[in-house]
This record gives sequence, structure tokens and C-alpha cells, in this order.
Amino acid sequence: MQTKLSRIAEIAKAKPNEKLTSLAHLINPELLEICHKEADGRKATGIDQVTKEEYGKNLEENLENLVARMKQHAYRPQPVRRVYIPKPGTTKQRPLGIPSYEDKLVQAGLSKVLNAIYEEDFLHCSYGFRPGRGQHDALKSLNQILDSGNVNYIVDADIAGFFDHVDHEWLMKFLEHRIADPNILRLIGRFLKAGVIEEGKLYKTHEGTPQGGVVSPILANIYLHYVIDLWFEKIIKKQCRGKAYMVRFADDIVFCFKYEDEAQSFYKALVERLAKFNLEVATDKTKIIPFGKNAEQECQRQGKQKPDTFDFLGFTHYGGKSKKGKFRVKRKTSQKKYRASLLRCKEWVRKNRNMPMRELWRRFCRKLQGHYQYYGVTDNSRTLARFKDETKRIMFKWLNRRSQRKSFDWDKFNLFLKRYPLPKAKIYVNIFEFRPGLEITL
Repeated sequence: MQTKLSRIAEIAKAKPNEKLTSLAHLINPELLEICHKEADGRKATGIDQVTKEEYGKNLEENLENLVARMKQHAYRPQPVRRVYIPKPGTTKQRPLGIPSYEDKLVQAGLSKVLNAIYEEDFLHCSYGFRPGRGQHDALKSLNQILDSGNVNYIVDADIAGFFDHVDHEWLMKFLEHRIADPNILRLIGRFLKAGVIEEGKLYKTHEGTPQGGVVSPILANIYLHYVIDLWFEKIIKKQCRGKAYMVRFADDIVFCFKYEDEAQSFYKALVERLAKFNLEVATDKTKIIPFGKNAEQECQRQGKQKPDTFDFLGFTHYGGKSKKGKFRVKRKTSQKKYRASLLRCKEWVRKNRNMPMRELWRRFCRKLQGHYQYYGVTDNSRTLARFKDETKRIMFKWLNRRSQRKSFDWDKFNLFLKRYPLPKAKIYVNIFEFRPGLEITL
């Protein structure tokens, strides 16, 4: 199966201007079985309430039946189940669309086929939901751009409700640039139009692609590839006198410019560009700021006390100094993400405090380790240490609420920590080290 997908990738790379015509046969029992094995059985179920374990009891027959229905054009995705998850630290909730298990398998297979095609088309500046790329790679590239001295202004852009406003008609037009297999296009169209079940009521979906859908990330990347990436690379950069760069992780984007007037004119053009494709800028989250080695001088000229900062992928980026006294970009956990992480930690410990102590401690340490591995980036050690101290106090508080009687005083708790230490808060990611093939040319 991997050989077939690799062959599709080779063809897509060799013929960037041609449409691929025969793809649907790739979504066969072999590929769907791979998708089944890779599926996370702990995920929430869709409206059919079928779990991975239940589907796997008669896997071969189920997959043969599924593929037969697809060949006969009788397969129709079920509506997704709409649930809302709270955004820690706010009163807002994020909507998720949970597909049925069979639909998850087909979407996973479809994603593999689309990734094989579009990985050859996507630009270097795109990092979100792509094989072999992640948030840390995006942060490293942005750091290299900002440290180069070629840029002085940042356009920190946010697209309002992106996943809810993807235009179906435009998305299908974009897909038709590379895909001429009507069966694949029909399948994607059916997923987009499958609808949403919320509180037992069916709602039609005229726009958007649900967060939580397995195929949604690649469809989102395809949409923004045509709406933003190619437009910026082929038109905006060529119009600029100075250097211009962008780094995009899904719908979270930072644009970098050398001259203020070009940053300002780009922002106006961006608003118009997004409007054409049924999208809009979140004005309360989008800003233009001076940033770089000349930011302090610009700040003084504008009468401000200190240069502005901006957030990207959970980190606040700010100007600092190297050991030699030269300008260097630094980053720390953003206050929004820091508070949200603490709230999640507090809520988890509160709900699970009566779990057997050994299991509670093991899982708590694992969660703390996961936090360090993401936020443990160059220059962020102080914030990591503060986070460890605060989570330690949270655990102390809730352990003492396991019963009427206090489990620990502070001294005994520290003795306990010596025997069962928390993971060390340390830097895991060197922001200056690139993985092979992900370096950028300035």
C-alpha cells in the first residue's frame, strides 16, 4: 500500500500541472485496515456509538462491505455528532464534530491519498498537520527569519472562525486543480454536506469543515494553500521592495516585512483577499507591530515605553539580547496558554484526586512531562520552573482533600517529593537546531 501511495507522490511531483485521474481504487480494504490499526480506540464515538473494538470484531467483512458500497456509490457518510469542549480560562466553548467510526476510517484513507498528492505541492512556509513537520519546526523557522535582521515589522494575523467558514464551492474548485477522479471528488463533497447532529436535531452544513473530522486538517491546508500561500509567494513577495516572509501553522499565521508601508498595504490586501473566499480577519487578534533590532528605536519614536510582543503557537515572542549584546528573539509561554494549562491541571487533579495514589502520581507526572516537552524551548526555562512550582502546590492542595484528615503538611510533602520526584523542568528543544530538509533559505 505504501508503495502505491509513494507512486502517487512521485507522479504528483513529476507532473505538477497535471490532474490525477485514478485514485479511488487506493481506498481499498488493505488501506482501510491500516487506518483501523492506527485509529485511537479511546476517541469519542459518533452518532452510531460504534467503537474501534466493536468494529474490529468482524473487521474483514465490515471492510469488504464498506468498499463494496463505495464502489456502488451507495456509501453515504453519517452526520457528525456536535459536542462542545470548554476553552480553559474563558467562558467560550470550541465546537467539535465527531464522525462515526466507519466514516473515520474512510476519512483517514482519503487523508493518506490527499497527503501523497499535496505534500509535493505545499510550500515550505506551511507547517500545520503535515507529515514530518510540527509546531517546533515552525517556531525555528520564524526564529531564523526574525533573527536575520531582514525584517522590521510583523503582521500577526488570525482568521475568524476559519474551520466554520471554509467555502465548499471554492474548496471543490481548488481540489479540481489536481484531482480529476469524480469518485474522490464526490466522496469529499458528501463529507462536506453530511450535516451535524446537535441535541438530536439535524443541521445542514452549507459551509465549513468540522474540527474533529479526520480529513479536515488536509482540506484546510489545501484551502489555505490556494487562498494564502500561493498568493503570498507568487504576488505579494514580488511586489515588495524589501524582504517578506510568512510562517503558517494551519490558520495561525505570521507575516514578516522589512518596511512599514508594505506591512500596512499587505494588511489591507489580506482583508480583501480573505473576503473573496468567504473568510475574514479577526480584527481583535490581528495587529501590525515593529519587531526586530530596530524596534526599540521605533518604540521611542512612537513614545512607547517598550516594544510590542506577539503570540504564536502558544509562545510570546519578544526582543532580547544575546550574550554579546546583540538583538535576539526570545520566547516564553504566553500568559493565555500558561493560565489555561494551570486550569486544566487543577481541574484534572480535582476530578482524579481519589484515584489510587501510585496511578494518580504516574499520570500526573506524564502530563507534566508532556507540558515540558512542548514548552521546553530555548529561553523558556524560567516559566517552566514557575509552572512546576504552581502545579506542585495544586497537587499538595488536592491531596490534602482526599479525606477529612490532612495527608501532608508542607515538610512531609517535600519529603515525599524527594522519594517520588516530579519530572525535571528542562529545555527539550534547541530553537537553533533544524532537522534535515527543514532549513530555510533567507
